Amino acid sequence: MRRRASRRAPRVLWVSTSTATQGGIATCVRTLAATGLWERWGVRHVATHRDGSTFAKATTFAHGLGRYVAEVLLRRPDLVHIHMSSAGSFVRKAALAWLAYLLRVPVVLHVHSGRFHLFHERGPAPLRRVIRATLTRADVVIALGELMRTRLAVIAPDARLTSLPNPVPIAPATRRPAGAAPHVVFLGRIWAKKGAFALVEAWAKAGGSAGHLTMAGDGEPERARQAARELGVADSVTVHGWLSPDEVADLLADADVLALPSENEGQPMVVLEAMSRGLAVLATRVGGIPELVTDGVEGLLVPPDDAGALADALGELLADEGRRRALGEAGAARERAEFAADTVAARIEDLYHEVLDGRGHRARGAAVGSSLRSVP
Repeated sequence: MRRRASRRAPRVLWVSTSTATQGGIATCVRTLAATGLWERWGVRHVATHRDGSTFAKATTFAHGLGRYVAEVLLRRPDLVHIHMSSAGSFVRKAALAWLAYLLRVPVVLHVHSGRFHLFHERGPAPLRRVIRATLTRADVVIALGELMRTRLAVIAPDARLTSLPNPVPIAPATRRPAGAAPHVVFLGRIWAKKGAFALVEAWAKAGGSAGHLTMAGDGEPERARQAARELGVADSVTVHGWLSPDEVADLLADADVLALPSENEGQPMVVLEAMSRGLAVLATRVGGIPELVTDGVEGLLVPPDDAGALADALGELLADEGRRRALGEAGAARERAEFAADTVAARIEDLYHEVLDGRGHRARGAAVGSSLRSVP
């Protein structure tokens, strides 16, 4: 049960990329903001990154840095919640975190990157020391799922770690007409690391011309179109650029299957969004995906870089409408039980209470609070 933080209204500062940017962090922030969490905790938001040119990104960081310093020095928030990825995102956010550390403002670090452990492993020794110290010094570090929490524990054994799922708003489940030609959707960056071109090849091998494949995202959309032409499936493959949230919602509402054959993932928001709408999921057994999708229950999981397995699984889903519906219904039920945005927001509020009540300073390495159970 949640408690009041204090008689004075709480003041919490969130730092992340702009909510208008593309990608999972912005989606997560927008989703949590819509739950009422920001109103209840007096959250003010500072954006330190945005999509665009190098100049636009530098200007956004400079402006965000100025706002952040003013907020921390003049407004003195009760807590700072910093959303970070890896590479440049880590560098920017680590600088902000250390300012809060020096001023003794409690800090929650929310690590979203499924490749953070690789960023650490491939970095020079001085950078690895900074990463370890930054994680260790935080009051709490949130990982997206148990696999990511375990990986972060290897990097910073003394850090106080917990895991939370990405939040998903409850959405109407897809109910396409019985007997309609199957519609498969790919959403994300269209490049090899997401398996985009392997998916087009699998579509051709699986006889996908009986249905339709829609791909949308930035990256190399023209390369995907060219692959579809060369494989003779251009008539059954549509490739868009990046779509707005409303356009994505419309696309998912008219789909049966989400395909995401990535080489690596953290806890992809698009999988949770698809599950919330009752789509069957076809994905690779990498990163945090197996924590979201049980093979044969909410979707089908295949090994990465296995074109034959991907084509076989795709063919199975294209051929069996009943199978697609059963997987999608199971996914929708699990999403509502474990990943609903209001549930995740409540767990974050409990976490804030733990930190502000001083229990976030227990022995290092301990999981935070019995009320914050790790994701199964």
